[in-house]
Amino acid sequence: MTAPTAATAIVAGLRAHGADRLFCVAGESYLPVLDALHDEPGIDVVTCRHEGSAGFAALADAKLTGRPGVCAVSRGPGAANAAIAVHAAAEDGAPLLLLVGGVPLARTEREPFQGLDCARFFGGFAKAVWTLHDPGNAGELVARAVRTATAGTPGPVVLVLPEDVLAQPVGDPARLVPGAAGRAPTRAAVPVEVLAEVRRLLCRAERPLIIAGAAVDSAEGRTLLRQAAERHDIPVVTANKRQHLLANRHPQYAGHLSNSVPRAQLDALARADLILAVGTRLDNTTTAGRRLPGRQPLVHVHPDAQRIGTYHPVAAGCAADPAGFLAELAGWERTGDPHGRAAWSAELHGIEAAQAVWHPVTAGDGVVFGAVVATLDELTGGDATVVVDSGTFTAWVYRHLRFGARGRLVGISSSAMGFGPGAGVAAALRPNGGPTVVVVGDGGLVMNPGELATACERQLDITYIVANNASYGTIRVHQERHYPGRTIATDLANPDFAALAESFGALGLTAGHPDEIRAYLAKALRHPGPAVLEVRTSLEHVSPSRRLNGTPS
Repeated sequence: MTAPTAATAIVAGLRAHGADRLFCVAGESYLPVLDALHDEPGIDVVTCRHEGSAGFAALADAKLTGRPGVCAVSRGPGAANAAIAVHAAAEDGAPLLLLVGGVPLARTEREPFQGLDCARFFGGFAKAVWTLHDPGNAGELVARAVRTATAGTPGPVVLVLPEDVLAQPVGDPARLVPGAAGRAPTRAAVPVEVLAEVRRLLCRAERPLIIAGAAVDSAEGRTLLRQAAERHDIPVVTANKRQHLLANRHPQYAGHLSNSVPRAQLDALARADLILAVGTRLDNTTTAGRRLPGRQPLVHVHPDAQRIGTYHPVAAGCAADPAGFLAELAGWERTGDPHGRAAWSAELHGIEAAQAVWHPVTAGDGVVFGAVVATLDELTGGDATVVVDSGTFTAWVYRHLRFGARGRLVGISSSAMGFGPGAGVAAALRPNGGPTVVVVGDGGLVMNPGELATACERQLDITYIVANNASYGTIRVHQERHYPGRTIATDLANPDFAALAESFGALGLTAGHPDEIRAYLAKALRHPGPAVLEVRTSLEHVSPSRRLNGTPS
């Protein structure tokens, strides 16, 4: 029997900590890990076409499972390409493990081929960057990486695995997977005195509001969020890119704090007299640039103590398990005036529901994208996993797609373009009973079109909706605002996306008129395998709130 090596220990450690999928672009600097994966049937190895989209796929997988996503890349160029996903994971507070095949230890400081100082390169945004020096420590390194990636505010950890160390034996087999089967960390309970203060604040509040974030994004957390909101009749807004945490047609749903919330809706939310921030870091987008919460009392419950009171003073706050906090609320007797609370919930839900209604608009330069999203909502009932790339078209998704109980929104806070193609592969590999849909712009798809090959290789049931307005639309909006009439570097010459899809082996469709949308989208959703629907969209009607020239839509 072959003696276990550091590479064997790395793979065994990943599997023991729950990893069942790894996204990669193969590289010679980590061949021993690839060889160890060959003998591990419990880990599905997904071959991607670019390290950036492999990292994005692993990040999306983390969002879907709650476990660290795993990506493996080669040294130098591979690690540099994957940096965009590490940065996105840091901004999102999402757990990610990036395994980098490193140069041999003896060559580290001698200008090696494809050398990269990963500690310096990733050190500004990864939670940790560690290099494996002793093969006997491989299992320990994986265990530490998983704990670090998931502790407090989750985030990315980079492991550099020198190729000469990977092939060396671990020595004592008992060190193969140290601590891997240990107990899950205890979830901290909310202190009794904090609960007492929260109860006091809730009893006095007439217009409380819950802001729910990533740390309640589990089946248990979403159930408890709904139960707590119903028990006390508290409206719920969700943190950025977490629109699905409460079914959007539920009477307590009050909106999604994205970067495109209408001013009137923000003004209404700001009338809250108590805010309970549960499981959210209260990042810049979720707080509308640190404006919400404002002067009202704030209750903040989040696993990371460093996030409590950092930017927003708290009336009551603690580092604790958000789901446990919601369970406490759901078990209390009802607080507050039921009639006043009901009116407050109805007001906020009414604002959200009214703006979600699609009122058909025609344009001379293409399909107004709201028609596409409204049709997607009608065909799926919101019970779809929807991956959004970056662009002004996302505002139409947030406005007109109402997620159901099984619906899921997958996006990244950094708004990095090119996320959608790889993330869609990850989402389709974890189906939840509804369709998987990627909404991506013409710019974003052309950044990582190779993952269409990955989707076709796996024959994944996935629909790509391409919003093609032949422009970097978001930047064009800023140009028109600051330098009207002086367009440069934002016009795009695009391929025939339907023909491109067909060349990969996917179904390709093109819609250029609103009357074609329903039939083509229904066909794409029914298709057994990857489908690409290109929609020639209006640039003038670039978002739900503003036309390109700055006038209201």
